[in-house]
Amino acid sequence: MSPHGPPIPPLAARLGAASPLDGFVEYVEAEGISLYPAQEEALLEILDGRNVIMNTPTGSGKSLVAAGAHFAALVAGRRSVYTAPLKALVSEKFFALCEAFGAERVGMITGDAAVNSQAPIICATAEILANWALRDGSEADVDVVIADEFHFYADPQRGWAWQVPLLTLPQCQFVLLSATLGPTQRFADELTGRTGRETVTVRSAERPVPLGFEYGTLPLHASIEDLLERNRAPIYVVHFTQREAIEAAQAYTSIGVLSRAERDLVADAIGGFKFDSPIGKDLRRLIGHGVGVHHAGLLPKYRLLTERLAQQGLLKLICGTDTLGVGVNVPIRTVLFTQLCKYDGQRTRLLNAREFHQIAGRAGRAGFDERGYVRVQAPAHWIENRIAEAKAASDPKAKRKLTKRRPPERNYAHWNEETFERLTSAEPEPLTSSFEVSHQMVMHVLDRPGDGCADLRRLLVENHETRRRQRRHIRRAVAIYRSLIDAGVVEVLETPDEWGRRVRVTVDLQDSFALHQPLSLFAVEALGVLDAAESDYPLDVLSVIESVLENPGPVIAAQVERLRSDLLGELKAQGIPYEERMERLAAVEHPKPLREFLYGAFDIFRRHHPWVEGDNVRPKSVAREMHERAMTFGEYVNHYGLKRSEGLVLRYLSDAYRALVQNVPAERRTAELDELTDWLGALVRGVDSSLLDEWERLTAVTAGAEAADEGVPLRR
Repeated sequence: MSPHGPPIPPLAARLGAASPLDGFVEYVEAEGISLYPAQEEALLEILDGRNVIMNTPTGSGKSLVAAGAHFAALVAGRRSVYTAPLKALVSEKFFALCEAFGAERVGMITGDAAVNSQAPIICATAEILANWALRDGSEADVDVVIADEFHFYADPQRGWAWQVPLLTLPQCQFVLLSATLGPTQRFADELTGRTGRETVTVRSAERPVPLGFEYGTLPLHASIEDLLERNRAPIYVVHFTQREAIEAAQAYTSIGVLSRAERDLVADAIGGFKFDSPIGKDLRRLIGHGVGVHHAGLLPKYRLLTERLAQQGLLKLICGTDTLGVGVNVPIRTVLFTQLCKYDGQRTRLLNAREFHQIAGRAGRAGFDERGYVRVQAPAHWIENRIAEAKAASDPKAKRKLTKRRPPERNYAHWNEETFERLTSAEPEPLTSSFEVSHQMVMHVLDRPGDGCADLRRLLVENHETRRRQRRHIRRAVAIYRSLIDAGVVEVLETPDEWGRRVRVTVDLQDSFALHQPLSLFAVEALGVLDAAESDYPLDVLSVIESVLENPGPVIAAQVERLRSDLLGELKAQGIPYEERMERLAAVEHPKPLREFLYGAFDIFRRHHPWVEGDNVRPKSVAREMHERAMTFGEYVNHYGLKRSEGLVLRYLSDAYRALVQNVPAERRTAELDELTDWLGALVRGVDSSLLDEWERLTAVTAGAEAADEGVPLRR
């Protein structure tokens, strides 16, 4: 520790070294880190100013390489941006970089808030950087881009955000990171051609902790018992729905995962932890047996408890969904796939090679395990039929009973050992372009300094799409441009303005356009119409805010189911004919306060703000219903049978609270509304304070922290 103050962050202490290489080597040696060959190669290429595509397995130290890129940029007086697909990963990286470089040198920008947004190191979601790149292009104040989980380039909904920076930031040095990129030569050629920098692909199939693959033909319970006997725990049992994960965890308690002494250790580690939500009693019992659960439907405090207990070696089984492939902080020795097929929202299909390797790559902990293990279960019906056939072969009585084979479960796509072997050896599929054109994209590019129309043309013909898809994008861009002209949102100038533009956007995008919540501006305008003198004003404000939030699907479905059930009872009591009952039940909708006002106001709003495209307000009553019915969180969850979705309910309520704080102008606030806001904040904190604690911590990390609706650094 410095005699004059707190200790200097470890990487900040090396900024005065003779060279970036010397400084980073000093840091690595001081931390006792032994670099893998791929890390050494990537760091040397980055320090030499080259673009780097790092395609190495999970656990091979890509985060350290990213830190080296930030360090080199900082020493050179350049600005670096780290991007990732999830806000949680961005937040995690933000705090880690604050510890390494000092909070004054690190900022974060998401759709919720901006912290120290002028810092030389920025952590942001991929969409934030993409919109920044669209807005400023080669003039954007960014010099180094570190794109983590770059395989999201192929994501059908979000892939455009990983592609846009490659197309529009020629001044940048790029570092692309992923364990499952597939062929990379086209990205290397693209980056070299656009940036003028040589691009190097650092590829290694060698894992710091090698993996062993097995095909399991024992029943699932027996397979888990076998892995436990072989000292293969902690085991992550991969299910593909949250319901399956929790139901399976309850069944695994019969296996006898922990000894009596180990159960006592778990009880001591839990201490006074409060399992005070509806699902808490179930989770406490599971954890007491050494079985954890980890998926997005749980409250954050339960997920963090599972991670902590697993890190202490107190949980032998962790049941979760396939989302562990993106940065879950759970130590795992063995990944056990319960199946090789999943429902992707449209159909049940086999996992592809990228998905398989993303999940399998979580097995094996560097510094703890000499080897990681991946076991894939054969289809349950195949295992059962095989056991029955074996029994029948040695027992004539059993053979006579063997008249019908068990069929597969619903939502099944066939796999077998050949499928397993193919996936274990298959390279990840080539990344396919998912470029899309939107009103936001067109407006940002047109509003650039200089010739925005020429820039837009280049973007439309130089993206990575096929010619056929490019022609479709061009037609869409032309239609969007015409709609913006007709609405007066874009104007054509006779002479260039002071920014050299011949076409410009007439609205201030920074003040009135929220990138991730395009309907937040509607909420602000709609609030201006409400009468603050009305007794229902606070609840009506809440309904306006709720109308621009995403629908919490399970909650909406549960509301409709409850209303239908109540109505069915009434209709039967009244003797209503079956056909009429069915017709009336089909017409049931979830509660929609201010429905007519919101839809009518949005129709007017849409005419003046065409960038909302086909979006619409979503009237609903979740937070409002809880307040009107004076229900606690637990009462609400139990009323609708939502204990498997507690985390989703809490995230929604947390989003509603933040929106009340951020999006209601000071002049529209009243004492009654503040009281309602305080109630909602207290409710969220009383259930699990971590979501709001993190948000408030983010906005207080530096003295220059500031709320930001748009989440993009100002250009002018």
